[in-house]
Amino acid sequence: MQLSQIDSLDMLALLGDKERFAASVEWIGKSLRFDINKTVSVFETTIRVLGGLLSAHLIASDYATGMKIPSYDNQLLNLAEDLARRLLPAFDTPTGIPFGSVNLLHGVDEHESKITSTAGGGTLTLEFGVLSRLTNDPIFEQVTKNAVHGLWARRSKLNLVGAHINVFTGEWTQKDAGIGTSIDSFYEYLLKAYVLFGDEEYLFIFQEAYRAAMQYLYNDPWYVEVNMDSAAIVWPLFNSLQAFWPGLQVLAGDIDPAVQTHTAFFSVWKRYGFTPEGFNLATLSVQHGQKSYPLRPELIESTYWLYKATRDPRYLDAGRDMVSSLQYGARCPCGYCHISDVESHTQEDHMESFFLAETVKYLWLLFDLAVGPDNLVENGPYKYVFSTEGHLLPATPQISLVREHCSYVGAFCRSVGYKEDSHASEIATDLLEANGSRFHEGQAHTGLPLYSTFESTPTAGLIKGFCPGLSHGQKFGISYITSVDMAYQHEHASDGKPTTLQSRSVAVVQNQSSDDSLPENDCDNLHESSEEGSESKVPLPSQV
Repeated sequence: MQLSQIDSLDMLALLGDKERFAASVEWIGKSLRFDINKTVSVFETTIRVLGGLLSAHLIASDYATGMKIPSYDNQLLNLAEDLARRLLPAFDTPTGIPFGSVNLLHGVDEHESKITSTAGGGTLTLEFGVLSRLTNDPIFEQVTKNAVHGLWARRSKLNLVGAHINVFTGEWTQKDAGIGTSIDSFYEYLLKAYVLFGDEEYLFIFQEAYRAAMQYLYNDPWYVEVNMDSAAIVWPLFNSLQAFWPGLQVLAGDIDPAVQTHTAFFSVWKRYGFTPEGFNLATLSVQHGQKSYPLRPELIESTYWLYKATRDPRYLDAGRDMVSSLQYGARCPCGYCHISDVESHTQEDHMESFFLAETVKYLWLLFDLAVGPDNLVENGPYKYVFSTEGHLLPATPQISLVREHCSYVGAFCRSVGYKEDSHASEIATDLLEANGSRFHEGQAHTGLPLYSTFESTPTAGLIKGFCPGLSHGQKFGISYITSVDMAYQHEHASDGKPTTLQSRSVAVVQNQSSDDSLPENDCDNLHESSEEGSESKVPLPSQV
């Protein structure tokens, strides 16, 4: 019960239900404790519990949101910090990539699996980064950024990452690259960490990762799984977690392929009334053993973002179909039931917390937007970034301008006054303006984010005008090498006390071979083989 309540706190605020929001915040602040002998998923606990607590705290503590609770005294923030410190021992690995699970009382068990997913290790930056800014303790942001470095440093020569990795050796144990299961939100948090925090390193990593995904994984309009080293197709499958991708493309400004892919994904929903966990693109049938629909929000999320970007009424029609499916196929006496078989619509007595945190939220936002929005997201005091669990994270000065070296009010910050190149969509523009970037018009093109020009302003998060063809290492003059500390021995935290961790995952060294003095007219020569060597694409249906 507490999990669902924590996960849906900001939904109550979004609905404007002050009474229930205040009562829930007060009850959780008084009754929730984390000093329990319980082993939890680092990923799920972070996105559902830590994210829920932080989002609700930011709403409950701010008069500008209209949901300020007079008696609130940072109880949720204190709980969030306590929880995060209990998760920190998971990051104490040679690679910096965290264990998948940790015991809240005793730390990492000595028998804990050393295998984790890419999404599990790379989808923690928003929640931990926000916590660092609210507590003025950099350790939370440091360990999660280190985890991203650890994963990206081990990418293939094609700039693809696999699905599962050994957190001690850094070896990939599953080399299937894709945008769905086990990898999905790794891509999502690269772009969103840049949008929220203004850290351009995340943007450059995202650009390279996105370009590789569009080159090797995209079989218009579907996406397949390939070997991360050879790009050979290993799995022609649409899995339901891929459905977030069109929404991410909207944020990146790549609208055309987002529209085409959403159309294909929605055709699966229309065929069955729901999206199964797996749909085989070779047989055009539900994948054996993947017939369920656990009330996932991803396709609904993308529907909302595409309507927000295009105002095309077809997305309202899609949303209406989704509501009908949920009402007539999943409604049960005490809520909405997990669908165990999309072909027979067999119900299972189970409702995940993300149904209230995300599925219902995106549907409500979709239709509220259509009638004239009157909610915290569209008309509130801040621009919001949605976490992968749908939690509202505001681009406040405390969160998004933390790198400024001047005061926020009444101060003058120097600007360099040059023109720069960046990638962003029109929807991302508002968010990026909160980070100090003022955009002019650009145009979308398939396969890459919108290419725009903006002028520097006296705030953080500026792009330094690098040539688009430069690699991440060339842009920063650095390269990643794995740790040479072979004598490292893992010591799990047996007493459960917070510890300050040192990065052992990746050494960032000056790259002497990178040409920092390349003239501007040589930029075009730096476009290497990103458009060469593309694998021949298996013909796949555009609709089912």
